[in-house]
Amino acid sequence: MPSPIPVAILDDYQHVAFKFADWAPIKDKLDITVFDTTVQDEDELVKRLEKYEIICAMRERTKFSASALDRLPNLKLIATTGMVNRGTDVDHAQSRGIVVSGTGAGAKPRNDSTLEHIWALLLATVRYVALDDANTKARNPQWQSYIPLALGGHTLGLVGVGRLGVCAHQIAKAFGMRVIGWSPHLTPERAEQAGVEFCPSKEQLFESSDIVSVHMVLSEATKGMIGASDLSRMKPTAFIINTSRGPLIDENALVDVLQKHKIAGAGLDVFDVEPLPLDHPLRTLDNVTLTPHTGYVSDFTYEVRHLTFVHIAHP
Repeated sequence: MPSPIPVAILDDYQHVAFKFADWAPIKDKLDITVFDTTVQDEDELVKRLEKYEIICAMRERTKFSASALDRLPNLKLIATTGMVNRGTDVDHAQSRGIVVSGTGAGAKPRNDSTLEHIWALLLATVRYVALDDANTKARNPQWQSYIPLALGGHTLGLVGVGRLGVCAHQIAKAFGMRVIGWSPHLTPERAEQAGVEFCPSKEQLFESSDIVSVHMVLSEATKGMIGASDLSRMKPTAFIINTSRGPLIDENALVDVLQKHKIAGAGLDVFDVEPLPLDHPLRTLDNVTLTPHTGYVSDFTYEVRHLTFVHIAHP
């Protein structure tokens, strides 16, 4: 009888790998180890994973660079949640004969977890839900401390008007908001098709918006595309929401404007380093609402993706 195949399930922060899929039919053929922490250091990562032939990765939580892949001689398959994983050098993996396989998000209409989270985070931020919740639970004698922003009549600026941007715009319209959009390649014609008011420049979008919501794909061209000069153009009453990728915004510049209260606040689901370091200054600010990159997380997406892991990992 052949030895069980070593399988690593990575970054299972919530300990759900065996909850959302039945591994029993193949468990005796696999030697499965579940890790609930993320490793950033390459040497430590290689030491942790060098014996495994199959790795089940949760999207981009763990990065697999070309150099890391070169140091994992036993690796034959990476199964990753989502059909795109920019944390893995897929071309290099394939050149080494390592198969990289992605999982879908399931059939519509139940695959809009990120869209739901955009609005959950946006509303929680501009209505100070987390802060009021903390004050109430702390038995703060001051019954009301913050004044929420009324969405109706205010301007939502979309940095990126792709699928999520268009869907976010539709919800914003239901709240009676004006919606403007800009991206490096957005044209007036495409904006009109999306039903979004075309903004001719990034500068104008940041100056005009009461809430800026970021919906861009991270690449070398877009990394740091929102910098100190953009943030300085925002109204002191404005908010910024990022559910896309942390490095799209200059994180040091964002911390600076938040610390100095030059804008009203931020709602952030993504960060330069994830998990967010325990000593990170964002954890200390009273004008930011933070969530741990849960925009794509839901019971349904986990069910679909872990079931797919089982099928992919079948010897």
